[in-house]
Amino acid sequence: MFKMESKLKEQLHKALKEKDFEDILGQNDVKKQLKSALLMDRHVILVGAPGIGKTTLAKNVAKILPEIDVYDCGYNCLIDNPRCPECNASLKKNKKINTKKLKGKERFIRVQGSPDLTVEDLIGDIDPIKAMKFGPLSIEAFTLGKIFKANNGILFFDEINRCNEKIQNALLQVLEEKKVTIGSYTIDFDVDFIFIGTMNPDDKSTEPLSDVFLDRFDLIYTKYPETLDIELKIVNKKGKHIIEFPENLLKKVIKFIRELREDENIDKKPSVRASLGIYERAQAIAVLNKHKKVTMNDILDITISVLSHRLTLKPSIKYMESSEDYIKKKFSNFLEKEKSDLP
Repeated sequence: MFKMESKLKEQLHKALKEKDFEDILGQNDVKKQLKSALLMDRHVILVGAPGIGKTTLAKNVAKILPEIDVYDCGYNCLIDNPRCPECNASLKKNKKINTKKLKGKERFIRVQGSPDLTVEDLIGDIDPIKAMKFGPLSIEAFTLGKIFKANNGILFFDEINRCNEKIQNALLQVLEEKKVTIGSYTIDFDVDFIFIGTMNPDDKSTEPLSDVFLDRFDLIYTKYPETLDIELKIVNKKGKHIIEFPENLLKKVIKFIRELREDENIDKKPSVRASLGIYERAQAIAVLNKHKKVTMNDILDITISVLSHRLTLKPSIKYMESSEDYIKKKFSNFLEKEKSDLP
């Protein structure tokens, strides 16, 4: 079988050796695992709870890729190696094809996994109006799906375990051969992309991934920030800032959230988004309360709103008390324990 040379792989390998994933703080082992998989052209699924940087990490892979010149054909054909029928037909007729520049971050194409995602969303479909004009089997009648738009870039499949079996089957040939066969057409389309998926193993509203499908991937397990200081840096870097949030109070908040993650009575743990939520909402409440800086009372005002839906109690606990009451009790006990350190 003909296997096309990949400029994308060459660019990626060079970037991986020269650059780091700077948008993610900590998680050095995860970064190393991802780099080693991508250097060997492995398909990857990042596994972990929501809010711990899986999407940011995937975007960072695209960000380190260089800017490239491509034809503006929707398929991102390389100028020195056009692949799509539209470009080849135009070049045979000596027609001019517009070109464009794609920055690394623009080479990132996202697919959101969901039960109603269709094969046509991924591969493409026949446009009935164009079919009437050009003919039902003409290439002009075909509307490109996300797979083709990811050519020479990153195909990021978020929450891949929420897609149905038809989607999995449609991806098998693409993942194995980097080719797409479209229903009524008699030609195969070459596509070249880096596939990075994510999945939350604790999500109950998911579809089972078949062994045949999973066998195409390496799974890399992501984690919560390793230390309080790393999480503090993430919150300060990513969070919106409108008023002073005393660092000693912020450290208390993050320490409390990290203790909740270790709580044996909690099934679904609060993510870094919980830390960011309290950081931002407490500032907003402080402004509305006409405070010059965030106080503990401001934090107490918004803690339930930010945290209660971001954690789930184990069945043995949740039938005796609500998440709201549990958080209030835990936070009260936490503050009592930490009182000597508070201003």
